[in-house]
Amino acid sequence: MSRLWDKGKALDARVLAYTAGEDHAFDDRLVRYDIEASIAHAEMLAAQGLIGAEDFAAIRAALLDIGAEHARGEWRVSLQEEDGQTAIEARLTARIGAAGGRIHAGRSRNDQVLVALRLYLRDTARSLKEAALEVAGALTALGARDGAILLPGYTHMQQAMPSSVALWAEGFAAEIRDDAQGLEHSARRADKNPLGSAAGYGTPNLDVDREATRRLLGFAQIHEPVTAVQLSRGKAEAHLLFEITLLTQDLGRLAADLCLFYTQEFGFVSLPEEFTTGSSIMPQKRNPDVFEIMRGRSAVAQAALNEVLGLTQKLGSGYHRDLQLIKPPLFRAIDSCAQTLDILPSALAGVRFRPERIRLDPSIDAAAQANALVATEGIPFREAYRRVAAKLNQT
Repeated sequence: MSRLWDKGKALDARVLAYTAGEDHAFDDRLVRYDIEASIAHAEMLAAQGLIGAEDFAAIRAALLDIGAEHARGEWRVSLQEEDGQTAIEARLTARIGAAGGRIHAGRSRNDQVLVALRLYLRDTARSLKEAALEVAGALTALGARDGAILLPGYTHMQQAMPSSVALWAEGFAAEIRDDAQGLEHSARRADKNPLGSAAGYGTPNLDVDREATRRLLGFAQIHEPVTAVQLSRGKAEAHLLFEITLLTQDLGRLAADLCLFYTQEFGFVSLPEEFTTGSSIMPQKRNPDVFEIMRGRSAVAQAALNEVLGLTQKLGSGYHRDLQLIKPPLFRAIDSCAQTLDILPSALAGVRFRPERIRLDPSIDAAAQANALVATEGIPFREAYRRVAAKLNQT
């Protein structure tokens, strides 16, 4: 199997296994974006007179077929191919001959990989945002259904002031909508066209049109100067992971509340049986496993963020193979978050609050009583605070 960088000498199989690792499998999710970017690059080359019109037509048609076959599951990137770029170009040249080898003019695997990844990150930020908004909508629906039910509001795990299901649900919904907006904004760093930067220093002696590929691929701007492109590696990924971390922390806190409310001691909620599991030894048990896993998955996102930041923090300028190691934590956190967002709206639809089990401490209106004294008697709040505290201590 010939790879893009092969010069004829056989590669030790252990080196391929070590350097490629699982990267070939990760690249399967990037194939469609690599196809899209390769077609745009080829169109630019044709417009610049660097390849002929017939070659471009053959390249475009073959790439579309190769992408469609991959989408249907007819082929996958193999370890011997090392990466998606080799897999696509090998299939392209096998179909159309020497014309397929012309497509790599004016690009490197570095900007080829990065353009596909940035297209993927843009789509992912958008899809996660939409899924987060669905969760927020499910919380709003829960608040509308059970919103009038009173809940104790807690500080320091003690009943503090009166709340309600509406306030509880809409508080989480508001923050998750804010997280969705953060996900949208995270696409900014991924919205720069890296094509034409090649291995980080441009394309000497080849007149490539970076504006043309920017326009064809819908990037907001060209990433320049070319030396900035490799310095940016990991930033768009870390930004998305940061927003995913904030979102999954909010989802984890929501899950923590529901786990607590589901205990026999609280009994504030019932959970749908189809979203709870049984015990292998205790016949009476229904366990909130979905919400427990959800509570824990914020750690997955945070660990991925730390891993990406750790990989890039002391790299020098230019490209380094270390950057390949960004994909595993990035995809792991994205998949974990997407799974949570997918299951949560249906799980929330089955949550029911149980007003008969909710008890508010008699002292929970103490702050309201102090405020009433301020309003009716015009006394300083600290005096009102002392009066209410003294009255409570007598009871």
